[in-house]
Amino acid sequence: MVWAIGRPDLSPRDAKGVRPLGEADGDASGRSEAGRYAGLVSAAPTTFRIGGELVVRRMGFGAMRITGAGILGWPEDRENALRVLRRAVELGVNLIDTADSYGPEVSELLIAEALHPYRDGLVVATKGGLLRDASGAWTRDGRPEHLRQACEASLRRLRLDRIELYQLHAVDRNVPFEESVGELARLREEGKIGYVGLSNVSVDLLRRARELVPVVSVQNRYNLVDREADGVIDECEREAIMFLPWYPLAVGDFARPQRALGRVASARGVTPAQIALAWLLARAPVVVPIPGTASVAHLEENVAALEVELTDDERAELS
Repeated sequence: MVWAIGRPDLSPRDAKGVRPLGEADGDASGRSEAGRYAGLVSAAPTTFRIGGELVVRRMGFGAMRITGAGILGWPEDRENALRVLRRAVELGVNLIDTADSYGPEVSELLIAEALHPYRDGLVVATKGGLLRDASGAWTRDGRPEHLRQACEASLRRLRLDRIELYQLHAVDRNVPFEESVGELARLREEGKIGYVGLSNVSVDLLRRARELVPVVSVQNRYNLVDREADGVIDECEREAIMFLPWYPLAVGDFARPQRALGRVASARGVTPAQIALAWLLARAPVVVPIPGTASVAHLEENVAALEVELTDDERAELS
């Protein structure tokens, strides 16, 4: 028996042999006849409908690694970074995730340089509340005044009037959580944000945030070897909230030929990364991987993972 993640029609392919994502990936309406996902995922779930409105493919692009070494400064090969972004859109990726701290600011500026004016249906999601200094240290700032300034600065860098999905990047333990979320709610009311998302949160924090504002996405670390967020994914699945796993390809020794991931990949004639992404897609219909890369070849490999279906036996072996 095959665990259906929505295998698309495999033709036609582009000049490099990668089939761009298109309407064959699922009903463009994003509708499903199944349970609580009606209006949120397609019958063949290769799409997800954010907030019941924005249809995105279930393979996004994380734009952290298009910056310089150590996620600081400009990339050594700026033109390559622009090519990667444009190639992602050519392949039908229509969810790009970034943050003001990537660079800092560099990732957002590159996205605007490469893709503005944005193609219809392209969702550029960004985050605020996590800072990066010149030494590479990460610090948190969830003060309402900072989040407002950060959001408005991202609007300028991305050349947008409204950020469709704006996410609290990290919880600042020195600021009451409700104050941080409340500011995002106000920005949403003002039309500067379309939808609110959270990152690095527990089930309890997710529920508390939803008492203040609709939350359409959660972005936590999750992959084959780090499944601490299982409970958060289950909560997102119950509530039809998109789950964006960050660090999705951290598999370590699990990819060695003698380990489960390596064995499955070898038997299928695909890469361990593609199996790892297929496993995430099969985990729940709300999971939307956002693998990042600075390589066009790796980008094409990641997008092609949407064509990989796992059998029940393969899923059991990976679990």
